[in-house]
Amino acid sequence: MTTTIKLEQCGKSFAQTRVLEPVNLTVNAGETLVLLGPSGCGKTTLLRLIAGLETPDAGGRVIFDARDVTRLPIEKRNVGMVFQSYALFPNMNVAENVGYGLKIRGVPKPEREARVAQMLEMMRIPDLRHRLISQLSGGQRQRVALARAVAAAPDVLLLDEPLTALDAKLRETLRVEIDTLLRKLGITTIYVTHDQAEAMALADRLVVMQKGRIAQIGTPREIWFNPADRYVAEFIGAAASLSGRVENGMLRLSGLSVPWAAPDGPVRVMLRPHALRLAGAHDGTGVEVCAAQFIGERTRLTVALPDRTLVSLDASASIIAVPGDILHAALDPAALIVLPESQTP
Repeated sequence: MTTTIKLEQCGKSFAQTRVLEPVNLTVNAGETLVLLGPSGCGKTTLLRLIAGLETPDAGGRVIFDARDVTRLPIEKRNVGMVFQSYALFPNMNVAENVGYGLKIRGVPKPEREARVAQMLEMMRIPDLRHRLISQLSGGQRQRVALARAVAAAPDVLLLDEPLTALDAKLRETLRVEIDTLLRKLGITTIYVTHDQAEAMALADRLVVMQKGRIAQIGTPREIWFNPADRYVAEFIGAAASLSGRVENGMLRLSGLSVPWAAPDGPVRVMLRPHALRLAGAHDGTGVEVCAAQFIGERTRLTVALPDRTLVSLDASASIIAVPGDILHAALDPAALIVLPESQTP
């Protein structure tokens, strides 16, 4: 059975500083909810309220199913937690670390050893059971921390930026493994990250946070295609923010134009790199290449639009361009995010 988490008016202040505005949030049973945002936005504070490592300000409540756990410490909430530092015990070997939670719960040794063996097999590290933590790589430590967190069959699994300390290739590999593990276990999971790709890959739903408040909640697809405002659009997808105008059925933007069905008036256009494509001279507008970066599967160009605004454009990996080249580009209407100026700061 999985657990539903409900937060009611959960805010948090330290001394006179409010770090989290009162939040109302429901985490559905068995879903993976990802808290996404830059450093200092309140996502880790929110996670710590759910964990029981912090207590919400007066009036806030944390509910697991029908049980009010607001005043219960972490050890009484049956949560598993993986910290950014992994917080493994250096004086214990791998098997002892994984079995620690079971031991303090009084699980008999034969049952405990069987569960540890099961966890090590699940994480594909059975051969490491006798190694000390100091003898492990970063990826191995991450697997041990995960095994320890899920060994005691928690109702809720909490992960606080568990991949931050790893190199890019290993992060991608372990991201896939974590996603597979979470789908297999079906545990209600809250995952904190500032990495957009990580969030999009793992989340059933995303909570985008800004300055201690929730900016938007939705599926990765909903937030990607329908950001609530300029902040979300800029944070999700590295969008450039440009002033545009709709006139007589055309969207006009920095010397470019495209048919657009909307009332006339000023708009804010969030332009992601894939929203501008190379085109032929007959259906594109001339742009000047200012920089070109080959990044494997594509070439990212920085180009100056006719009004000299600099934007990014993702082109085929086969494109070879150098600063000063004049190419032709056109807007892809399906990839544009157009917001009324009233929705932007």
